[in-house]
Amino acid sequence: MKDRFDLLIFDWDGTLVDSIDWIVYCVQASAKKCGCVTPSSQAAKDIIGLSINEAAHNLFPLEDLVTRQHFILHYGELLLSKQTTADDLFSGVAAMLSLLKQAGYQLAIASGRNRVGLNNALQETGTGDFFSATRCAEETASKPNPLMLNEIMQHIGISSERTLIIGDSTHDLQMAKNAQVASIGVTCGVHPANILQQYQPLFCLEQTTGLLEKLVG
Repeated sequence: MKDRFDLLIFDWDGTLVDSIDWIVYCVQASAKKCGCVTPSSQAAKDIIGLSINEAAHNLFPLEDLVTRQHFILHYGELLLSKQTTADDLFSGVAAMLSLLKQAGYQLAIASGRNRVGLNNALQETGTGDFFSATRCAEETASKPNPLMLNEIMQHIGISSERTLIIGDSTHDLQMAKNAQVASIGVTCGVHPANILQQYQPLFCLEQTTGLLEKLVG
């Protein structure tokens, strides 16, 4: 494991940041505000990682475009109303990123967030300098389309054989599979191990910081 990969591409929400409960609240509150049927907690979790347009379509397939656009607007405003700070990172994540960087790995992010939201979060958590590249759903195709992974690998100049994806949702692991890139699932976010294992990750970790033992020792 320690010599197999050069590029580590992380999901953001639920993988590096403990933000799932807040996102679920924002989805449910925005749905209620727009007069839509309030999704269950699991239904809200299941769209995390998708672009917001894709998420709105999946949540409210019978609603018209105007209603879905109102949902998207309210959701975006509510999500950004809460500042993401270093305290929102899972315990040990900042130290993990620093040690991985010191060990020579290139680090990147593939996120369902929009650019404003991700940039704000990177700045507020003080983690921006760790990453050589970041891609957001609004800039490319939504997960599980592999386009954002291919763009990151091309930008950094590292092949798919030397790349590892780390994520907490089926969208992350399906994207990795579509890109023919190895993956590791983490169960600190959206989906449990028995669901993630359907996408053939190398293994599943309870916490993302478990990567250190596998990749650095």
